[in-house]
Amino acid sequence: MKNIIKNNNQKINKAIDYLKNTNFNNMPDGKINIDNEIWANLQTYYTKDDALFEAHRKYIDIQFMLAGQEKISVCDYKNCSSAIPYDEEKDIEFLNSNDWKDIEMHTGDFLILYPEDAHKPSISINNEKHHVRKLVIKVPIN
Repeated sequence: MKNIIKNNNQKINKAIDYLKNTNFNNMPDGKINIDNEIWANLQTYYTKDDALFEAHRKYIDIQFMLAGQEKISVCDYKNCSSAIPYDEEKDIEFLNSNDWKDIEMHTGDFLILYPEDAHKPSISINNEKHHVRKLVIKVPIN
């Protein structure tokens, strides 16, 4: 997190500053309110073999790997078909796609995903289950 180039989006900058200045080691899993608009979900889990893609309309995701490793598959929302319709309350839609790129995430890596980036997180690398601790920060697009 030392050499992050700041973005023009002040909300993303605030989220990145929070990442850089917070010790998550003894923090319990769950929802964290960063301010009245930005929040995060701290989670610990084992990776899985596969999942549906997901997309959000109201929030940008910043996925930060605190420990472990996983694969996140990413594709253009326009190249997806709906699997489970959009839930406005939860701000999530589940999708299928036949065209994506895989990104391997390791401890210390982060990925910023915009609403046009459908993504499939929490996937095992080389079919090996990994124990993961991850923070997903939700930054409103407005």
